[in-house]
Amino acid sequence: MAMQSSDEAGHAPPDISVVMPTFRRPLELAEAIASVLAQQDVRSEIHVIDDCPQASARAIVAGFASENIFYHLNPNPTGGRPAIVRNLGQSFATGEIVHFLDDDDIVPPGYYRAAKNAFDRTPNVGVIFGKIEPFGDGDVAAEKAYFEKAYRRALRRRRFGPRLGFSAAMFFEPTLFICSAAMIRRSRLAEIDGFDPAEAVGEDVEFYARAIRRFGALFLDREAIRYRIGPSLMRQADPAPVLVKAYRAIQTRYRREYGPLEFYALKAVSRLLRVFDA
Repeated sequence: MAMQSSDEAGHAPPDISVVMPTFRRPLELAEAIASVLAQQDVRSEIHVIDDCPQASARAIVAGFASENIFYHLNPNPTGGRPAIVRNLGQSFATGEIVHFLDDDDIVPPGYYRAAKNAFDRTPNVGVIFGKIEPFGDGDVAAEKAYFEKAYRRALRRRRFGPRLGFSAAMFFEPTLFICSAAMIRRSRLAEIDGFDPAEAVGEDVEFYARAIRRFGALFLDREAIRYRIGPSLMRQADPAPVLVKAYRAIQTRYRREYGPLEFYALKAVSRLLRVFDA
C-alpha cells in the first residue's frame, strides 16, 4: 500500500504513530491493530512493517477499513531482528509520539488518551511507560509475578525523579518494562540513533535505557499493555546465560559511551536502591 501523509489526506497530523513490526502472526496482528483503532480522543496512525518475504500481513492490513493504517514490506527481511525493523518503521512516523507495539500485544482501552495527556503535562520528559498485564493460553503465573515485582520497583524508582532511579534500574536491574509498554517523543528519536541493530536480544531495554538516561521518564500507575505470553526467552528452561550476555553488552556500550566514572556511579546507586528495597 502506498503511504499517504496526513497533510495529503487533508487531516490533522496524528498524536501517536504506532510502529508495528510483524512476522507471520495474522490473528494476533489483527487483534493488536483493532486495539489501537479502538482508542478514543487521540489521533493515531499505524505503520505495519512486514518482515516476511511472502508479505503475509498485507491481506490483514487491507482488511481494515481505515485510512490511518499503512502497510510496508521490508525490502530486506531480517530473519528476526526487531531492532532493524523498528528503525525502518520509525522513519515513516509523523506523530508527536511514537509507540513501538509488538504485533501480538494489545493496548488497553483509554491508555493512549492517558499517555498523551501525560506527555502534554510533562514537556521535559521523553519517555512514558506503564504497568504490564501478561495474558495468554496456559499458566502465566510466573510472568504475572515477574511484572508485579517490576511494577513495585517502578513505583519506588519514580521517587528519585525522571532519570536517576529509572536509569539505574534499566542498566543494572531486571528490566522494568517491555517495548510495547513504553512510548517516546518522536523529536527525541534522532538524538539517540534508534535501536542498536547489533543487538538481537534486549535491544528494547538498551534503547529505552539510553532514552531515559538522556530525556527522563514518567511512570503511569495504570495498565499500559496487555502482554501476550507465548514462546519466549522467559519460558526457556534457563534464560540466564542469554540475559547475562545481553546485559553485559548493554553495560559495555554504556561504559564506553559515557565513561567509567558515570558507569560506576550509577551502578553504586542501583546497589544502594536495592538495599532500600529489602
